[in-house]
Amino acid sequence: MIASRAGVRIAILLFVLLAGSASAAGVTLPTFHRFDLDNGTVLLLSHRPEVPLVSVTAILRGGAVTDPAGHNGLANLLASLLEKGAGERDAALFAETVDASGGALTSRADLETITISGTFLARDSGLMVELLSDMLLRPSLDEAELEKLRERSINFIRAAKDTNLNALLPIYGQAFLFGEHPYGSPVSGSETSLAEISHEDILSFYEQQLGGDRLTIAVTGDFDVALMNARLSDAFGDWRPAADALPEITAAEQQVGRRVLLIDKPGATQTYFWLGNVGVARGYEHRAALDIANTVFGGRFTSMLNTELRLNSGLTYGARSQLSRASQPGSIAIASFTPSETTVEAIDMALGVLGRLHQDGVDDDTIVSARNYILGQFPTSLETAAQVGSQLAALEAFGLDVSYINDYGAALLSADTEAVATVIDAVFPAADDLVFVLLGDAELIRDQVSKYGPLIEMPITEPHFRVQAPDEE
Repeated sequence: MIASRAGVRIAILLFVLLAGSASAAGVTLPTFHRFDLDNGTVLLLSHRPEVPLVSVTAILRGGAVTDPAGHNGLANLLASLLEKGAGERDAALFAETVDASGGALTSRADLETITISGTFLARDSGLMVELLSDMLLRPSLDEAELEKLRERSINFIRAAKDTNLNALLPIYGQAFLFGEHPYGSPVSGSETSLAEISHEDILSFYEQQLGGDRLTIAVTGDFDVALMNARLSDAFGDWRPAADALPEITAAEQQVGRRVLLIDKPGATQTYFWLGNVGVARGYEHRAALDIANTVFGGRFTSMLNTELRLNSGLTYGARSQLSRASQPGSIAIASFTPSETTVEAIDMALGVLGRLHQDGVDDDTIVSARNYILGQFPTSLETAAQVGSQLAALEAFGLDVSYINDYGAALLSADTEAVATVIDAVFPAADDLVFVLLGDAELIRDQVSKYGPLIEMPITEPHFRVQAPDEE
């Protein structure tokens, strides 16, 4: 087993070295074969014989947006359960089989997808298909394993409230910004919702939300295309469709004016803040210009936000802007933290930087710098077979074509000051149109932060992330 794992690592390193010399502006996806099965499953197969590895990405459309009301975290629990035994193998034997091959196979849920990712030596491609088909078509969904996962998930949230507030900040932020909209639901669930999920809920969700009509499988690496197509077609071609239709998600309304949520953690010595509004969707037409603007504003160490809040003032160890892009517009936000006594100073400074972005725009030299930064990072996202397969599967799942990748470098090169100014005006919120989410000691900061707008307060001990209506309490 040690030799097999070493072989996989060496093969991956070799592949990275071979691929790393590509010109960023000319990065394109490799050729691939597409096969549409009668049940709706899509196969995307790309033969890349550089190293003896085969990677698979299986994406099921759905994800956390299909969680039933009051059962947030259900898709995420199901995704984790897919690894805990399938076919004739219980959880221990399934994990042992993957490990013994020197491979890797993991499953996770996101907002709109459930994704299984794996990499195996080429000689074990048949085993890879067998394990994948067991996970999706014959999962054990063991009740005892569910109970362990559910308890662990609840404990992770409780621990984060003591030791990792930064991880919880965007969860509270999305919940406050989007409210009842599906994008406001926490992917991992809350203490309340997780406790409500039963074994029967898991079994029902599997039948209702998983099926061949939602499945895309991308395989990249050293394999015979015809043989892989035959294996996958035999394994998945008869998988029944999901019993329920996917929900129709509409764009959320943008925040007009200000709202403030203060999450009280008595004794906290720092305030974590998230200032956001609704942004753009994954398929946004002017993505390249937006990425340049976001890089300049808060997407790198030398960004406007980090320079002012960290380098010049020393108010924080880091400040950034975040773009969350889904099939419909996600969020755009400023996130940082600062000692309690400098909460207002730091937030006012962040708002001032946002104002300067709108007023002054971005000059030519700064655009060139940001463009070069992105062009330097972009090829590293497509270095390995696994990364390529992940991109192919995601493009299919979100209804995008290969131009999303293939034309990106050229779009970056053509983005000028006018294009960047246009996306700043269109996408970045005005300082007067924001939700403010603050995590800190309310006793120390309540009076000062109330100046930002109507304030709602909730204790961090509340076992949910969304502000509850009076009839929900």
